[in-house]
Amino acid sequence: MKVASIGSHYGEEPPLSGTKGSGAIFFSGCNLRCVYCQNYQISNEEVPARIASQSDAGGRGTRYDESELADELLKLQERGCHNINLVSPTHVANQVIKVLVLAKEKGLKIPIVYNTNGSDAVSVLRSFEGLVDIYLPDIKYSDDEMAYKYSGVKNYVEKNREAIKEMFRQVGNLAVDVAGIAKKGMVVRHLVLPNGIAGSYESLKFLASLSKDIWLSIMAQYHPCYKAKEYPDLDRRINSAEYEQVLDWVEELGFKNVLAQELESSEVYLPDFKAQVTFKEQAAI
Repeated sequence: MKVASIGSHYGEEPPLSGTKGSGAIFFSGCNLRCVYCQNYQISNEEVPARIASQSDAGGRGTRYDESELADELLKLQERGCHNINLVSPTHVANQVIKVLVLAKEKGLKIPIVYNTNGSDAVSVLRSFEGLVDIYLPDIKYSDDEMAYKYSGVKNYVEKNREAIKEMFRQVGNLAVDVAGIAKKGMVVRHLVLPNGIAGSYESLKFLASLSKDIWLSIMAQYHPCYKAKEYPDLDRRINSAEYEQVLDWVEELGFKNVLAQELESSEVYLPDFKAQVTFKEQAAI
């Protein structure tokens, strides 16, 4: 396996990052080809080394065998991380299963997070049952034409929804401890895209049909990068009207557990649609 970076990550949703960080394993490569990929330096083999920001970027990375990577997971546990966060593991799923089995045999006890773009085969996900505690999938699109045009994937909508159903079957809604740290369950991420490309309302309706208690992470961090400037509909940030519309739909559909981002930053806050309290303020309370 090629791994771009390993370390304590504080940029995830508060129930995952907490105060001690999420133990993130960023795998090199990806099974999608999003033209607006915000991690393109490590996700895409096609990125020239001359524009890569790090020596191990551009789809490259340090190679690990299963035993070596299992030891790295144990080091993250020793460091005090709240969980092991497997970022973009889909294309190396078979190896990752072996890593998790080895690490657990060696004493790994903290929760395992499967952090995915949501284009996962149900048959593969079933192989992770009992190994993964928390699923963190994207729901990117509600239209297959958009998915193929902007992420190079066919039949994304059906595959993504079946995958989310399977993840939900395995772990259910998110459970947190008294400190607000996630222990088991699912959080679904949705990145709002300009010009309605993501088809947010239809995706939210699907999730509401599963459970109004599903934890949502509504993300405002989109900005044109990688090849986005070649696509006029993607060549700008989202505006406040677009983002507020999605949050209005979230409220309309009755979701109870929602994480959202400030439009102009990546700070995460916990809105109840009456008073918006930042995570830092919540922690102080």
